[in-house]
Amino acid sequence: MGDGWETRRRREPGNDWIVVALGAAGLAEKIEIDTAHFKGNYPDRCSIQAAHLDDGETDEDILSSCEGWDLLMREQKLQMDNIHTFDSAAIDGDFGSITHIRLNIFPDGGISRVRVFGPLSQTD
Repeated sequence: MGDGWETRRRREPGNDWIVVALGAAGLAEKIEIDTAHFKGNYPDRCSIQAAHLDDGETDEDILSSCEGWDLLMREQKLQMDNIHTFDSAAIDGDFGSITHIRLNIFPDGGISRVRVFGPLSQTD
């Protein structure tokens, strides 16, 4: 096992997830989900929800609202020890600017890295 995020084995219904604040507001044109070094403990599938949040949002506000965020990338199959690249075929191209993502993994497992690529949003 290398660096990354690994959840415990899930025995009850549901899935695991994590909220990530992006470095800057922008458009998502490509997403990479890396399962490097996770061979027997990688997630079967993942999806991504996203939102454009104001600076004043508290962690509690974010955690209480993230389940209702819109779907940026529908559920995708994952493989062990692999870099998965998703482009416009998997990403909702009409989504608009985002500041935060919620990575959902089904049902549990390990992710080495998540990358979101695209242009920065224009500021007014």
